[in-house]
Amino acid sequence: MLIRENRVKKIRFPLSRENHMIIDLRSDTVTKPSKAMLDAMLSAQVGDDVFREDPTVNTLEERLAKLFGKQKALFFPSGSMANQVAIKLHTNPGEQVICDKYAHIYNYEVGGVAFHSGASCKLLDGHRGMFTAAQVKEAISPSEYYYSQTSLVEVENTTNKGGGACWDFGEIEKIKEVCKTNNLGFHLDGARLWNAMVAKNETTQQYGQAFDTISVCLSKGLGCPVGSVLIGNEDIMKQSLSLRKLFGGNMRQVGYLAAAGLYALDHNIERLAEDHQRAKEIGAVLASLNTIKKVEPIETNIVIFELNDAVDEAEFLNKLKEKQIHIIGMGSHKLRMVTHLDYTAQMHEQLIEILKRF
Repeated sequence: MLIRENRVKKIRFPLSRENHMIIDLRSDTVTKPSKAMLDAMLSAQVGDDVFREDPTVNTLEERLAKLFGKQKALFFPSGSMANQVAIKLHTNPGEQVICDKYAHIYNYEVGGVAFHSGASCKLLDGHRGMFTAAQVKEAISPSEYYYSQTSLVEVENTTNKGGGACWDFGEIEKIKEVCKTNNLGFHLDGARLWNAMVAKNETTQQYGQAFDTISVCLSKGLGCPVGSVLIGNEDIMKQSLSLRKLFGGNMRQVGYLAAAGLYALDHNIERLAEDHQRAKEIGAVLASLNTIKKVEPIETNIVIFELNDAVDEAEFLNKLKEKQIHIIGMGSHKLRMVTHLDYTAQMHEQLIEILKRF
């Protein structure tokens, strides 16, 4: 009887476990390539990229360099590796990187700034992972020889721990002027830069003019299985290829992966607005629940919310898992959901219905 009714009526997903589809909102990295993306990968022309003979990799790198108005781009297996190579390009051992206390390069890259570059981080107490030009100016080390000399300022857009927050581009331009005046490098961790550009109606050329180096991820919002690209002009990128080799990042017939990136650039950028809208709708429902103390402002595809003190976090997560909903705990009663390419309209309807009855 239920099946027959579903044929003629709008489906209301019942809350019994056996009717739940798996809804994975732990990250936008859980996506799998679509059939169309796989077709593009399988038809890619490839060669040995260590010899710089993979035509598809070369096409991807040339396209991204041109998009950002830079001279060179280099494909990497991960955003962390791209960031760490960028830091090494900008710094010498014993020098200092200015970044936010929430920065991915400080919190989630296994101490790579110290391990790979012998540099330290001067952490700024920003707002949701974003700081001001005035804070940068104040944080620059004095010139006396007994101080660790500042050589790089690093920005993350969108901010992961800041809940997908987008930087004000005017503030980025002010920080750029501080960097220029003080002869500092300026690096952008653009793991979710595509989300920021869609949300704020900004362009790649704007970012290319502001930053010396930029890392962009293809395996988050754009749905690729692997890959990030580091972009910059020839002078700063001169040692990037040898450093990628040193870090173990050289690959052979990697054009199969680069083809996914080319497909994503053509098909998966504008649709990010759907992820942003669904995240806001999830946030609105969460804000109405008496178990939730606070929902952080939502600008893009990341929803960070805090449980009331009386709510047991483990029990809350388990109840969601019983409904086949997977999210991530961030500690201190904070939880995170991330919408993405594989989070469908049907999943969204089911999640909203479950949360309303939670």
